[in-house]
Amino acid sequence: MTRAMGSHQSARAKTTTWLTPPDLVHALGPFDLDPCAAPSPRPWSTAARHIELPEDGLTAEWAGHVWLNPPYSHEAWRWLAKLADHGDGIALVFARTETAGFVAEVWGKATALLFLHGRLHFHHADGTRAAANSGAPSVLVAYGERAAQQLEQTALAGSFVRLRGGVL
Repeated sequence: MTRAMGSHQSARAKTTTWLTPPDLVHALGPFDLDPCAAPSPRPWSTAARHIELPEDGLTAEWAGHVWLNPPYSHEAWRWLAKLADHGDGIALVFARTETAGFVAEVWGKATALLFLHGRLHFHHADGTRAAANSGAPSVLVAYGERAAQQLEQTALAGSFVRLRGGVL
């Protein structure tokens, strides 16, 4: 049985490294920092500066325009809280709009959203495309006006939602 990428959150997952599709990053970039970068050597760049393990991107100093594809676990909300505090960047997360984390860190703090049409196919650490799609819908979350304008102007297929002060 082939499992969807969204199943990588389970104990049965063989990896927690899932790369953002390169066309998605290129459609939105450039970015100054990726604090959750894939391990080196990575098949494509997501930002001018990459923070990768063993360095802790969550506790590192962030500067500039941030690209964030956080670990897809309950820890994702801590990463989004830091991006919200930083105030300049775009995050990619599952569109689990009813969860407490989404309510607090997205509905409560984001500037704009782009709900992507269709389901993404993430990539393995070597750059090969995963056979199955992500298993859940994805949303790009903008913190700050520059990031909101990027989402509004991108050619990516999706539904754009502008938020006022972190709420609709």
